[in-house]
Amino acid sequence: MINYKQLHHFWTVARAGGIVRAAERSGLAPQTLSGQIATLEAELGVSLFRRQGRGLVLTDTGRVALDYAEEIFRLGDELEEALRSRASGRTVPFRVGIADVVPKAIAWLLLAPSMNLPEPMRIVCREGKFDALLGELAIHKLDVVLADSPMPSNMDVRGYSHTLGESTIGFFATPALAARLKGGFPACLDGAPLLLPGGEAAVRGPLLQWLDAARLKPRIVGEFDDSALMRAFAEAGAGVFPSASLVGEQLCKQDAMVHLGDANGVTETYYAVSVERRLTHPAVRAISAAANKELKIGQEGR
Repeated sequence: MINYKQLHHFWTVARAGGIVRAAERSGLAPQTLSGQIATLEAELGVSLFRRQGRGLVLTDTGRVALDYAEEIFRLGDELEEALRSRASGRTVPFRVGIADVVPKAIAWLLLAPSMNLPEPMRIVCREGKFDALLGELAIHKLDVVLADSPMPSNMDVRGYSHTLGESTIGFFATPALAARLKGGFPACLDGAPLLLPGGEAAVRGPLLQWLDAARLKPRIVGEFDDSALMRAFAEAGAGVFPSASLVGEQLCKQDAMVHLGDANGVTETYYAVSVERRLTHPAVRAISAAANKELKIGQEGR
């Protein structure tokens, strides 16, 4: 068994950037920290730090150990918070970041299972740009981020993308606008006013490629980073808009939209991005399990 007290000392030094600084923060003597880390290295048979000038830097093995230590002590904090909340009867906060390109109806569909757990849960939703939300995730201000793309490989943020599911993309319009369009689908899109998601939406490129391949030239009258704003414009009759077919029935029944047709071959995929290799938060696990069942797709983080 790893000595977790020694591991915590290693974690403290690695996060502080040196033994002297870690000693100042922890109140322990530098000799104590140095000795504990040396004992840990000896028991594991590895080197976690190496000398560089007057300071210490992590070895490759040390960086791997730090990744695991971050997750171990984060889970420890979550466990303590969950047990205290349960003992006091308080609700457990579930902090979710939702990328603003994810349709609100899809976000609700994905999050709904977290509202039906045995333990009391208080969901806290934050909406914003994907990059900004990943920054919040990195410093543990969020438990998970819902997005339409996996975490970019070039970001200096530790995280794992878990595929939740996907949906085909359909085109919708108000009955009045649909009645003015000429011809059947997809020919009716040629010259039609079209609302599109902004450049950050993963589905934008495939949609434009699909239109180009079909030799359709709609009039793009609006581009929106916020999916809810695009839907508001569509409800006002400003243009045809693309949306996940997964919520098409809701659009037609609740918002009186007309489903014109689907963009064959174009899909939107939804991800839960977390700092966990394997999902452990009960609410995130509930979301993943329900998505795997309902959306017919899902795989462990990659």
